[in-house]
Amino acid sequence: MASTVTSEPSKDSSAPPRPGYGNLLRTRGAWTFLLPGFAARQPFAMLTISIVLLVQHTTGSYGVAGAVAAVTGVSMALCAPWTGRLADRYGQRAVLVPGVLAHSLSGLVLTALALGHAPLWALFVAAVPTGASVPQVGPMVRARWGVKLKGSPLMTTAAAFESVTDELTFVLGPLLATALCTAVNPAAGLVTEASLTLIGGLLFAAQRGTQPSVAVKGHARVEHASALSIPGVRVLIVAFLGIGSVFGGMQVSLAAFTESIGEPGLNGVLYGTFAAGNMISGVVCGAVAWKSAPQQRLVVGYVALALAASGLWAAHSVPVLAGLGLLVGMCIAPALITGYTLVEGLVPAGARTEAFTWLTGAVALGQGVAVTAAGQLEDRFWGGAGFLVPLAGTVLALGTVLALRSRLVARPRGRTVARGVGHRLPVTVD
Repeated sequence: MASTVTSEPSKDSSAPPRPGYGNLLRTRGAWTFLLPGFAARQPFAMLTISIVLLVQHTTGSYGVAGAVAAVTGVSMALCAPWTGRLADRYGQRAVLVPGVLAHSLSGLVLTALALGHAPLWALFVAAVPTGASVPQVGPMVRARWGVKLKGSPLMTTAAAFESVTDELTFVLGPLLATALCTAVNPAAGLVTEASLTLIGGLLFAAQRGTQPSVAVKGHARVEHASALSIPGVRVLIVAFLGIGSVFGGMQVSLAAFTESIGEPGLNGVLYGTFAAGNMISGVVCGAVAWKSAPQQRLVVGYVALALAASGLWAAHSVPVLAGLGLLVGMCIAPALITGYTLVEGLVPAGARTEAFTWLTGAVALGQGVAVTAAGQLEDRFWGGAGFLVPLAGTVLALGTVLALRSRLVARPRGRTVARGVGHRLPVTVD
């Protein structure tokens, strides 16, 4: 049974008001990292679809395009936690500046190779640094919220706000990338993505005052145990792979569907509808003061997502597919928001950027595998076969969450690791 925590009457005047976006956005200093952070994360939603559209144009194969995009996703998934750990240890700016420079350069190299009809192995080689250097701005923003709010009930609202922000980028990003690739030039999406990464990333890195401080003891930096050592984080990683399978499967399958009916420009509209559903439900989730346990909400979210995804493969018209896409999108936000909210209770502050990047990396990995699988299914079987990928991924995620949900319960933290030595820390109880 879910339990709720209430403040004593004498503390009501100092307790935060009911969770809401107005209270969240009045947090001192929040806008200094929110605005550049939004600009810096916009290219993330453009990368995969830009690669798919460019490579498909130059090779004529969704399978090849999906494979190149998958290499990018896998590289990001493998390197994102490493960059997150470095950001926790050395500071976000120290990691972000070289990262955005490397990503912009490698994205332009990949573009030139694709336009030059380079062999597939060359595209794979260029895709590795392109994915490995993707700036982890979303996790960095979430870590900054954690510092600002420090256990406040507004953390759930912050998680919802970040999910809404992510999904707003997934509304605008695919629309922009598709418009650029279809109306301007097949390479325009990837070139714009590289340019926005460079400008937005450097602006975000310049906001040094809001980045989490690096823990230092004496003249040595305090090293925390990896977030991956926490069982609950490992469960969430598998769960977020399922969410990535939805994103990747939808991107390729919607692109293939709109091309099959002779309306490729509808791709961005359909994917934007899917992302809009996510954004709408995210807004609602952030405005609700939840009384149920987050573990229960996570299970319900994945049940709803699996049921919604089960009908995609049978849709054969634009209105039906748009409606189902909207429903699937609306089911994603509760799962994402709850997963990110659970991190606060499961992971100590000094490892949260890494934890968030593990989850972001899991989404990218799931997306990369999904675009490959969906591309192969679309090339080899009937139109719409790629929509089986989101269904399979969400069912796997649901089974994992159901079987291991007890590991998502936060345990009291009696120790933290610094230079290999355990130290008792005081715990404040509201």
